Amino acid sequence: MIEIFTTGGTIDKVYFDASSQFEIGDSLLPELLPESNIHDGYRVHEVLRKDSLDMTDNDRDSIFEAVAGCEARRILITHGTDTMAETAERLSSLTDRTIVLFGAMQPARMRRTDALFNLGFAWSAVQLLPPGVYIAMNGEVFEAGAVRKNREAKRFERI
Repeated sequence: MIEIFTTGGTIDKVYFDASSQFEIGDSLLPELLPESNIHDGYRVHEVLRKDSLDMTDNDRDSIFEAVAGCEARRILITHGTDTMAETAERLSSLTDRTIVLFGAMQPARMRRTDALFNLGFAWSAVQLLPPGVYIAMNGEVFEAGAVRKNREAKRFERI
């Protein structure tokens, strides 16, 4: 069984015309999983509904507690890309399980999104990788503590 924790981020953003801005909405993960032909073997839990730039150390502690408190040994976490590396590092002491964080550079609700690809890639990664904490984005896997987001290039890279 794979536990999936949602925390918000761009993957779950919704555009509101009235305010001309994006806000975090309900997670689309329950729709994205069957669309990716993933039909069973998982449970989804919402931990937060925040833009990762608004996440605090207390929020990261909540994510840590949710992951540490579950019995699963394979865990996926949806997360905003801006501070995904910080949360991965916060989780890095959980060495007895495989934890993969992923998100999207464009909201899942948009036609041109990387959300479905990143979900499928992360789903495979969490089943194949040894215990540890990883970020799976755009076809690459990075270990916690050795990755950063390059905002200008709109990609993750090893450090």
